[in-house]
Amino acid sequence: MVRYILMDIEGTLISVAFVREVLFPFAKHRLSPFLKERQHDPDVRQWTASCQDVIERETGTRPAYEELPVMLTGWIDQDRKVAGLKALQGMIWDEGYRQGTFAPELYGDVLPALTQWRTRGIRLGIYSSGSEQAQRLLFAYTNVGNLTPLFEHFFDTTVGGKNTSSSYHRISEQIGLQPPDILFLSDAELELDAAASIGFRTAHIVRPGTDASTRHPIHRDLTHLPLGE
Repeated sequence: MVRYILMDIEGTLISVAFVREVLFPFAKHRLSPFLKERQHDPDVRQWTASCQDVIERETGTRPAYEELPVMLTGWIDQDRKVAGLKALQGMIWDEGYRQGTFAPELYGDVLPALTQWRTRGIRLGIYSSGSEQAQRLLFAYTNVGNLTPLFEHFFDTTVGGKNTSSSYHRISEQIGLQPPDILFLSDAELELDAAASIGFRTAHIVRPGTDASTRHPIHRDLTHLPLGE
């Protein structure tokens, strides 16, 4: 029996287009003025220093603070999974959410499914490459209201990469359940492969525009997932 459902976000609960066409462009537009306005903020300095560390390791040269907007904009275009960048994006998106600039639109089957699962006593969690802060913001400002109370965990890549089996082992330990008790939902086959390799149950959620899996059960929405008795 499934006791916990772990979910990806993009392509599973919301359209990939929201991130690519709304969040990323907003972060790029606000990045330079944000870094200038918040240059004395300790949190901003912490995460920009983390980005500078990465650049120095990769290039052998540490960039000046003033050079970061151009470099980090390039990282956004490349969708780099760098913790410092993700944290800074989360801070920028916080402004947009609070100002009502955008609201994530969930697929229509998502809220009914989440509500039904919680009613059945199934625990819920998120695992995304976006930072925990960004995840919480997204679910706090959806088109159907604040859904953060429905989720017990918001895992990000601090537990490891999503295509790495050890990440799912850590998640299983933090949840406190054995892998067969956990169902992982994603639109990405390599993520599902990694989860399945340590015993997670998997379901490939195939929304419009998503390639179908050949190795995992396919579901077009969240309505009829196999949860056991």
